[in-house]
Amino acid sequence: MKEIDLNCDMGESFGAYKIGMDEKVMQHISSANIACGFHAGDPLVMDKTIKMAVDNKVGIGAHPGYPDLLGFGRRNMACTAEEIQHYLVYQVGAIKGFCHVHGTKLSHVKPHGALYLDAVENQITAKAIAKGIMSLDPDLYFVALAGKKGETMRRMGEQLGLKVVYEAFPDRAYTPEGTLVSRKQPGAVISDPDEV
Repeated sequence: MKEIDLNCDMGESFGAYKIGMDEKVMQHISSANIACGFHAGDPLVMDKTIKMAVDNKVGIGAHPGYPDLLGFGRRNMACTAEEIQHYLVYQVGAIKGFCHVHGTKLSHVKPHGALYLDAVENQITAKAIAKGIMSLDPDLYFVALAGKKGETMRRMGEQLGLKVVYEAFPDRAYTPEGTLVSRKQPGAVISDPDEV
């Protein structure tokens, strides 16, 4: 039987800034992608969000991004493959540490924002992400874009021995090529619940 995991990005508050409605949403999802501090989140928020996920029996994933707090991880960065791999190790390692503290396990890694979209288009980026995941825990799932545009991520993950799972965005518009419409474009985010 096929199963759909209702997944949501979480833990994006940091310092004095509250972002999102994590407490309300957590009750309605089956897994969460938790920000790792580079694009959003901080150690206190990571800890609180993981505890909340455990209390709600929600699967925990790491949501690593480029080191771009000001741009919320949505700006492209000219990083080497080595930098990307080590950014992954650093961020996913932090989430794994908090999972250990709360007696739970990390289940998946879903790159955030521009890092994710770069991995969709760029084999070097996708491979660097997959290598970072593999070096920490080969049992983690690598979340890739569903459809033809996710093939680069799938191929790089599977070549390195990772299990790949696919995601689709019901609240986002897609281009005819199968990638997400830029948030800079009108209609990129679908807010009507019936349409979603």
